[in-house]
Amino acid sequence: VQLVESGGGLVQAGESLTLSCAVSGRTFTSTLMGWFRQAPGKEREFVAAIRCYGREPLYAPFVKGRSTISVDSAKSTVYFQMSDVILADTAVYFCAAGPRTSDSRAYCGHVDTFDSWGEGTRVTVSS
Repeated sequence: VQLVESGGGLVQAGESLTLSCAVSGRTFTSTLMGWFRQAPGKEREFVAAIRCYGREPLYAPFVKGRSTISVDSAKSTVYFQMSDVILADTAVYFCAAGPRTSDSRAYCGHVDTFDSWGEGTRVTVSS
C-alpha cells in the first residue's frame, strides 16, 4: 500500500490550500480515508475523514466549516481543501487509510484506526 501526499508548501494566512493523496495497492472504494496533522512538538491529531461507514465526512472542530475532504475514485485520490488558513494550521499533514469496519465517530477519527500512512506534506502558514 502506498499513499503519496502533495500540495503542501508556504501559504499566507487567510488563503486556501488543497492537499492531494494518491493511493495505490489497496481497494480504494472500500477504504476509510483520513487526514491528520502534526505540528512541531505536538502529537499527531485528527483533521478529517471520509468513508466512515454510513456517515457524512467527519471534521475536527478547528477545521469544520472551512475545509472539505473529498475523493475521486477514478483517480484513487483523496483531497483536503482548507480555506482561511491561520498560523496554527502550520504542520505536517498526513494522509492515512484504514479498514472501513465501523460507523463510530471515535473509530473513524482515531489515529490507531489507520494502518497505512503517507510520508506527509509540510504546510507552513505565514503572516
